[in-house]
Amino acid sequence: MNTLTWIATIAQLICAVLLTVVVLFQSGKSAGLSGAVAGVADSFMSKGKSRTLDQKLSTATKVIAGVFVLLTLLAVILIRDNYGA
Repeated sequence: MNTLTWIATIAQLICAVLLTVVVLFQSGKSAGLSGAVAGVADSFMSKGKSRTLDQKLSTATKVIAGVFVLLTLLAVILIRDNYGA
């Protein structure tokens, strides 16, 4: 494997570890009937939700997941070009 493939693989591993950590730090979302009943209160209390830690972690999850997908596609292209598949 060439140097670019190694760099993409290492970046993908780092991204996977970061994604796992960010997902584990998020609080659980309420589900079931209690979540449906409390939905009205949540909508009122969520005016400043964009500034909370949960919202930042949610945004970080989406960004890191997108980077992970792009790195996976890059790794597939690089490996396919190296081995002539």
